[in-house]
Amino acid sequence: MEIPAVVPLATWISFCVVFVLALVYSFFYIRHYQSKYHSECSSSLAAIFSLTVTLMSIALVPIDVFVVSFMKDENGNYTQWAESNSTRQHIEDTLLYSYYALYACITVCFFMIIPFTLFYYEEGDEDTTSKQRICTALKYTSCFLFAAGVLLVIGAFVPLQSIPEDKNISNWQEFQFLVNELGDSKGETALYFLVGAITLIGTLGIIVYTSYGMSAWPIDNIRGFRNAKEELQEVQDEARANKEQRRHIRKKYRENRKKMSSRDKDRLDNLQDEEDLIQRKERHLVTIQKSLWYKCGVCWRPFQVVLGIVLIPMGILVFISLILTSVDRFKHSLGAKTGYVLPERHYPNPIDMFLLLCQQVFPLDYIFFVGLVVYFLFASMAGIRRIGIWFCCVKMYKIRPHKTKPQGLLFLCLIMMCVILALNVMLYTLAPEYMTYGNQKYIPSNSTTPVQCTTAIKDCTMTVTTALLTKFVFQLWFFGACYYWANWVFLAFILIALLVALIKKRRSTIEGEVDASDTDDSDVEPLNL
Repeated sequence: MEIPAVVPLATWISFCVVFVLALVYSFFYIRHYQSKYHSECSSSLAAIFSLTVTLMSIALVPIDVFVVSFMKDENGNYTQWAESNSTRQHIEDTLLYSYYALYACITVCFFMIIPFTLFYYEEGDEDTTSKQRICTALKYTSCFLFAAGVLLVIGAFVPLQSIPEDKNISNWQEFQFLVNELGDSKGETALYFLVGAITLIGTLGIIVYTSYGMSAWPIDNIRGFRNAKEELQEVQDEARANKEQRRHIRKKYRENRKKMSSRDKDRLDNLQDEEDLIQRKERHLVTIQKSLWYKCGVCWRPFQVVLGIVLIPMGILVFISLILTSVDRFKHSLGAKTGYVLPERHYPNPIDMFLLLCQQVFPLDYIFFVGLVVYFLFASMAGIRRIGIWFCCVKMYKIRPHKTKPQGLLFLCLIMMCVILALNVMLYTLAPEYMTYGNQKYIPSNSTTPVQCTTAIKDCTMTVTTALLTKFVFQLWFFGACYYWANWVFLAFILIALLVALIKKRRSTIEGEVDASDTDDSDVEPLNL
């Protein structure tokens, strides 16, 4: 029997809609943060394309879930069009190749397009021709391509975990089904290894940036910013105190007619730098007080508080779901040597249960799932903006609206790509049943009542995304173990970040606009003064 038109129609319409939304989001996201005076078309296009492709890899997950769920009816039987193994296999192959194509594009962006664009911009100079810039960029990009080649070779030849030979050991049937379900390796392991390495970097980004964003974002929304008028008064007091200190130092040497000591010279230079910073703060504060956005702050302030209040239970729900699934995997998984694969769930999961409930009315689950992804994206971005981009304890770039240079923008895009890939793994921990079987049901051999699919059996069809992930963490168990323990570290960092966010004072009205480390070309002063 042919596949009903509603399946490809609902699938690809949803996919196209999400593609447009991802493209629009990426465009405005990059445009919002790129510098008005330090920007290049190639950098913006590379960032937008890379971010869109990465977002599509995670947008394909609910479509995958919808397809496998639609294969069965409420009685736990396959529908007429899905009774044939070849039909189901055709659909699974289509989704599988879609994932392969997206992951291949992500690796190309990560190891070639973004590095090339970054080095091409760095070589920009009046005395440098486009040909020279391209050659230099290709030379440095070859290092990234070499690293990608090394990872591909390691992934192609790394020893894979195989099914235990002893049929009498515990959970042998689960081992057998998982391996048989996923099939033999056909060379995809090299791509898995490469994507897994990027995802491992993304878990570090989630631990550092997302954890802080989840804690600081709602608290900052509830607290709001400091009053600009009071802050301006403090800045003016600082300016008077600074002026008095400089006057006192000059007066001391003017009366004694002595040569100024090196210590006082350094102190006077520091006070002069402070005065420049204070003047810039004062100009920004005066400009903000005159802006329409600040004057209308009383109107949108209640919505900001409501958003912060809504985000708090959302964060608590994520925290509880991660703990329950992590504990379940620790107690009932197949062990560390299998990447903590969990064939059957034993503990309830709030997010999982809610998604399964919404999945019965398409596209409610899709909307909630996209909302969950957007929540993590904004939380990650909030953490990146507050912390900045660091490397080896050195702050490389600050992320500020309309003031981020192309280099910082490309690094931001790299971090977000890694974080989004890592979200695929974290979402499996947040909603394991939804991600694996959707709302599929089956009829047990000892009963006539259909029950929800929660374990690896032949009567239930796994989603392609879960099959890929399970195969990866089973055969390359080291990555699975790292992902699992990273969840615990992430939970610990959320608590630490919450404590830090509660201790910190209310944010300045001009936070991110003026900083002591700014240079003349890194901060554009307002011209309407």
